[in-house]
Amino acid sequence: MLGSFKRLALGLGLILLAAAVLLGADWGSRRHQPKTEVKLPSVAVFQFSSSAILDDFCQGAIHTLAEGGFVDGKTIRVFRFNAEGDVATANLVAKQITDGSYRLIITASTVCLQAVASANKGGDRTTHLFGAVTDPFIAGVGIVRGPPQEKPPYLTGMGTFQPVEAIFRQAKALYPGLKTVGVIWNPAEVNSEVCTAKARAICKELKITLLEASVEKTSDVNEAAGSLVSRGVQAIWTGGDATVNTGIDTVTKVAQKNRIPVFSNISGHVKSGTLFDLGANYEEVGRGVGALAVRVLRGESPADIEVTNVLPERILLNYGVLKGLRDPWHFPESFVARADEIITADGALRKNEGKK
Repeated sequence: MLGSFKRLALGLGLILLAAAVLLGADWGSRRHQPKTEVKLPSVAVFQFSSSAILDDFCQGAIHTLAEGGFVDGKTIRVFRFNAEGDVATANLVAKQITDGSYRLIITASTVCLQAVASANKGGDRTTHLFGAVTDPFIAGVGIVRGPPQEKPPYLTGMGTFQPVEAIFRQAKALYPGLKTVGVIWNPAEVNSEVCTAKARAICKELKITLLEASVEKTSDVNEAAGSLVSRGVQAIWTGGDATVNTGIDTVTKVAQKNRIPVFSNISGHVKSGTLFDLGANYEEVGRGVGALAVRVLRGESPADIEVTNVLPERILLNYGVLKGLRDPWHFPESFVARADEIITADGALRKNEGKK
């Protein structure tokens, strides 16, 4: 009996000892576990395609967020999305990012504005800021001209209407003999429709014939450009059409083959072979929308922020294209003095140190 009791006591002692060791180990591990990570607010930045202007816009917005104290990985999490020029993909991404996971969404382009606004109706899941949009007032998302309280309270941003009238007046000044200009545009894009309407009006005033070629997708651009050349255009203009701007290399290739210029309202296209660009500095536009995002993240209501039109002018010239044209286009000194960047006759890109 005594032996059995001793064996039982020994077994219980070993069990208690093992339990104490395990408890001690667990206590030690819990003491050294890191504190629960604080969840950072998430911001989605959504662009329609991989183009220079939309890349510039998004970088400008993200940089301004950081300057305002909202740094990716430290005080916020920034997630980038890109529809790569596909409307169906844009709609799918819009549904994904409006599920309530993001404190704020910044969209770049009219297509992304429309897709997210449609998916975010009611605005009870996220706040939506937009930019790189030609005319938000005709985008069909509830934005009206007037007091900010008359728009959806969860939606605000900046419009950047392309300087269509200014670029046609400038083209006429660079070549007074300009009589016929071609344009390729996608009727499904409301931003392109409004720019084309402006072009018709200014061309009528300047006695320029505007020949139009419509496309549905970027793969149609080559044939459309060829059709304009065959109809005798002296130049091709591109406005705010995302479909055409994605295929700008194709447009300039056809034009250069026929020794006619392309002039664009999208600044940066000189690197793809346009003669000159007169448009907006989209990095600065992005900075403007980034500043709005800082205000909202600090607690200001987007319902009280008015939608404005912002156009920080940016002019770029291409002497390499100029020297190969069949008609006598020229860059007067007054125009050169306004340029931000110049591509020289030998193809080098340089900042214009003498800009006024």
